[in-house]
Amino acid sequence: MKDIIFVHGMFQNPRSWDKWVGYFSERGYNCLTPAWPMHEGEPELLRDNPPAELGQLRLDEVISEIEILALKHDNPIMIGHSVGGLIVQLMVNREVAGMGVAIDSVAPNAMMDLDWSFLKNAAIITNPLKGNDPIYMDIEMFQDAFANTLSDEAALGAFTQTAIHDSRNVLRDCLGSAGHVNLDSPHVPLLLIAGEKDEIIPASLTEKNYKAYTDQNSVLGFKEFPERSHYICGEPGWEEVADYVYNWLQAQEKAALV
Repeated sequence: MKDIIFVHGMFQNPRSWDKWVGYFSERGYNCLTPAWPMHEGEPELLRDNPPAELGQLRLDEVISEIEILALKHDNPIMIGHSVGGLIVQLMVNREVAGMGVAIDSVAPNAMMDLDWSFLKNAAIITNPLKGNDPIYMDIEMFQDAFANTLSDEAALGAFTQTAIHDSRNVLRDCLGSAGHVNLDSPHVPLLLIAGEKDEIIPASLTEKNYKAYTDQNSVLGFKEFPERSHYICGEPGWEEVADYVYNWLQAQEKAALV
């Protein structure tokens, strides 16, 4: 049985992977959904009572816990969303993943895009004037930036079920040395997925991330899904994304046997 480690991103926790865990478990995978430090529990309770030290959380702390888990397994498949997608790219680069899928991934090496929504949301989150104050996710921010393709009713449901507050320092660190990937080195199969309507990680940035990898002998894939927001893993039509990932993984496994 193949292991999959699902890595959530900012403003989410393992609950965001519930649908994917059901999908891949039914297809014979052993699914692990680690929580980042101070991200364990029910989202509603975490919103009402955010951990006192949440604003101090750094990217290296998250990476360390995910890497320790990955090393306990035999080259696990790793699937990550947003910052979790960057962590997957880091684990691929460190040769602790057997395959990687990065969905709406924060790009490594402080890679930027001139898309206005991207610049606006990055500035709001990383705002240096806020110090170590956490950034508090509310329904307006969630619908405007995270789940902009959803109806008011659907966005409220998604917010209630999955959204939490987070540390600005995590995204700040993504833009520094902690988020560095050697894009020229050989790597295991890696798939990058983008959402056309993503207001946080525009599809153009994911494509730029994809094109930055240079090793011609490594398997690298890119797929853009139309009409998808940053909430691509949970919004209606998530099954199409999961199907694509599953089929891509199956194709890589079959190719490895030839």
